[in-house]
Amino acid sequence: MSDAAAPAQPPDRRGLWRRIRGTQGRNLWFAAFVAPFFLGLVVFVYVPILWSAVLSFFEARNTVTPTKFVGFGNYAYLLQDRLFLNSLVVFIAFAVFIVPLTYVCSLGLALLLDKITIGRAFFRSVFFIPTAVSYVIAAIIWRFGFFNGARFGLLNSFLRSLGLEQPINWLGGGNNLYWVALVSARLWLQVGFYMILFIAGLNKIPVETYEAAALDGASGWRLLRWITLPQLKATSVAVIMLLLINAFQAFDEFYNMLGSIGQYPPYGRPPLVHLYLIALGGGQQDLGVGGAGTMILTSIIVVFGVAQNWILNRGGKA
Repeated sequence: MSDAAAPAQPPDRRGLWRRIRGTQGRNLWFAAFVAPFFLGLVVFVYVPILWSAVLSFFEARNTVTPTKFVGFGNYAYLLQDRLFLNSLVVFIAFAVFIVPLTYVCSLGLALLLDKITIGRAFFRSVFFIPTAVSYVIAAIIWRFGFFNGARFGLLNSFLRSLGLEQPINWLGGGNNLYWVALVSARLWLQVGFYMILFIAGLNKIPVETYEAAALDGASGWRLLRWITLPQLKATSVAVIMLLLINAFQAFDEFYNMLGSIGQYPPYGRPPLVHLYLIALGGGQQDLGVGGAGTMILTSIIVVFGVAQNWILNRGGKA
């Protein structure tokens, strides 16, 4: 007969605790540093998004508590609202300008600053510092400093020195010149940030790759086309996605440059500005309609993101 089964050993709690702590308590330190940011992300991002989704199916005026269930009524209202549909066109137009322009300028600066050896840190700092400026402050400076439309405004003074006598009303007058102010402000604010992302991507490309290409006679545009851009595919995917999301979030420059509520040009009212205006219209905070608009914009961003990843990655892994 076999010996009686040995009694079950109690679990090694000290070993389990050591595995949780990790080597030299690294897991605990990681949790201590990450937990506050994760908690902030949940409280200030994910919970509001989920609650907006809930409110989008209810009537909620001047309250964050749902009152009357309206189903898809808020969505139907927005999708039949001509101004809201026009605001989506504004986003597309703004994205068509700002996304490729920022991409090209950021990549160009990254390539330029990656090659220089004198003053590299200085020039990187010069182009990166604007990213720390508030969008509101930048919009006010652009409006009252550069594009104020006065005869002695900074930009009009410069044009007058070139022989243009009639001052230009950049932000009004029934023209579309306000796009120059909007695009230039956004470009100045964000090009330095994406430049840093591209520099990080360039630093990950092995030097041996360029040396091998040089031995094969590649240089200039061929080097950029066949070596640099393919190696930057992952960075490009991230940059374009961030640019699209930021274009959807355009608010400060439109709201602070193009005048007071209700005085926007036909194509100067992006989705967030429109939702802000209708949510506060008549002094009533219509959070149900605002939540529906948020969900529509989120869905559009997801569709754009999936389509972009499919287009950029269909030739191979990023």
